[in-house]
Amino acid sequence: MEPDFSFEMRAFARGHNTVCGIDEAGRGPWAGPVVAAAVILDRRSIPEGLNDSKALTADRREALYAEIAATSFYAVAVGDVTRIDRDNILAATLWAMAEAVAGLPHMPHCALVDGNRAPSLSCEIETIIEGDALSLSIAAASIIAKVTRDRLMMALDDECPGYEFAQHKGYGTARHRAALDRLGPCHHHRKSFAPIRELLAR
Repeated sequence: MEPDFSFEMRAFARGHNTVCGIDEAGRGPWAGPVVAAAVILDRRSIPEGLNDSKALTADRREALYAEIAATSFYAVAVGDVTRIDRDNILAATLWAMAEAVAGLPHMPHCALVDGNRAPSLSCEIETIIEGDALSLSIAAASIIAKVTRDRLMMALDDECPGYEFAQHKGYGTARHRAALDRLGPCHHHRKSFAPIRELLAR
């Protein structure tokens, strides 16, 4: 199954002239920010091959990122570790989603949001479970969010060598756990997440 433009077309049929897709990257990792993206595709110039970012190679995501950036309106927002630890990951994610929409050149008439929870927005909202595999607009947002976050994690790898952030992007892999056992958490780790909290409590 590949995403299509049917959700967007139904929104257009309801009288909404502008539809954006919203998705995030990085809810699950032990380290780094959560990143949300909002994308308004130009229905006359939709990049070919848009799909759930998880179904694409890193090289393909980078290529599609460039195409989306060249043909669409988009914005990203970053919920940092301080916000995640203070407010919890869901609240930080919803905040970032709302901030990404606020960063668009104009407020969309309808927002298609991946998942079953949505930020508070001043437009119609439709949540779509597994929306990044169903809606082209959400797929585009998933690519923008994923590429942006991966680039941020590669920068953190340069800042904090030894954790191998460029490889695992902060997710709880065996190599990440081994690095934590060796080095302890750094300031980019989410102290409210159980594995990090338990390490700090030792």
